[in-house]
Amino acid sequence: MIRTQRLAAGVCALLAALAAGIAFPAGAVADETTANAPKVDLVLDVSGSMRAKDIDGGTRMAAAKQAFNEVLDATPEEVQLGIRTLGANYPGDDRETGCKDTAQLYPVGPLDRTEAKAAVATLAPTGWTPIGPALLKAADDLDGGTGSKRIVLISDGEDTCAPLDPCEVAREIAAKGIGLTIDTLGLVPNVKMRQQLSCIAEATGGTYTSVEHTDELADKVNQLVDRAADPVVTPVATRGADSCAKAPTLESGLYSDREEFGQQRWYRVDVDPGQELRASVSVSADRAMNPGHGVLLRAVTTHGREIVRGEAAGDGRTDVVSTGLRYPKAESDEDEAPAETVCLVVTNSFSAAAGVKTTPGMPVELTVDVVDGPSQADDVASFGLGRGWWLLGALVLTGFLAGLVWGWLSRWRVAVWRTN
Repeated sequence: MIRTQRLAAGVCALLAALAAGIAFPAGAVADETTANAPKVDLVLDVSGSMRAKDIDGGTRMAAAKQAFNEVLDATPEEVQLGIRTLGANYPGDDRETGCKDTAQLYPVGPLDRTEAKAAVATLAPTGWTPIGPALLKAADDLDGGTGSKRIVLISDGEDTCAPLDPCEVAREIAAKGIGLTIDTLGLVPNVKMRQQLSCIAEATGGTYTSVEHTDELADKVNQLVDRAADPVVTPVATRGADSCAKAPTLESGLYSDREEFGQQRWYRVDVDPGQELRASVSVSADRAMNPGHGVLLRAVTTHGREIVRGEAAGDGRTDVVSTGLRYPKAESDEDEAPAETVCLVVTNSFSAAAGVKTTPGMPVELTVDVVDGPSQADDVASFGLGRGWWLLGALVLTGFLAGLVWGWLSRWRVAVWRTN
């Protein structure tokens, strides 16, 4: 009887274990990790101009291959990496065919370093420079998942497949709101290429870098791949209104929106007595703009009275204008005093250059932080500063008295010595 009970208990335990395995398969955790994995697509220009020998005595193609091999060795395990080419397969003169020449050399996914290196080794400079079509395909390569997405474009020349303007392609990708960043690297100091690659990067909040040496290329690509693995804070999409009464109420966090030229966007924030509102806004000039533009951020009461305004400030980038403000809400003597609703107003003075599309609006990133304000005891402008002056006065007085005493003692000693 006891043996039967033990056998039955063992069978039940085995069935429970099997049921747990079915309900929570080992792959479930792995699938979740894969879905959150950062993705990078390296897009390499393999057009005919990559045969030129002007990088450390070798061809541009040789420098790119060497850099790619170093990058593949250093890619973090958690990054899903792929490689796409442009101009690698069609050597002919037919423009229509040449402008379709972009292919996925290695699919975006878990990295097999040996297989990826073998694929890179087969590349040889061949054809056209269809940057626009390659970017569209690369965006598709990165589709799916919730992790960060990054395209790293390496080219030695401007696009040869207009009217599909790569800048417009980058803006369309940014307008989708999928959080995809495009970084660009130029292999030669060419003005037109620099302008085009800079425009592509700026449209998505990426960076442009000019590199002229193999080690610089490898270091920069490694840096961008590593950056993709860094944890990022994804802005919460919101939509500002045309008045405070209709505006969404925001809590502390990072928000994204779009603002048309000359438009005002309103947002509401509740600030309790004794708290401080800190807000900043950045507007990206993601297309050609007329000079003399700026951004204004104001804090206004619900009755329209201005409380404080920020001042536009540069941040080292010509494609972004940022400003910020701080508003400390004074403490109240009343118990459970109500919060004050503060209206944040974002206004811009951008205007589009001739022939530039005005829709969609420019990308706006708004940071809101409501924190506990400084207490009276910690206020440097009041008690703390006064206490500092009292201390300084006491030290000065003590030094003065010590000097008098020391001088009197010295004179007394001299007088005694002369008497003796």
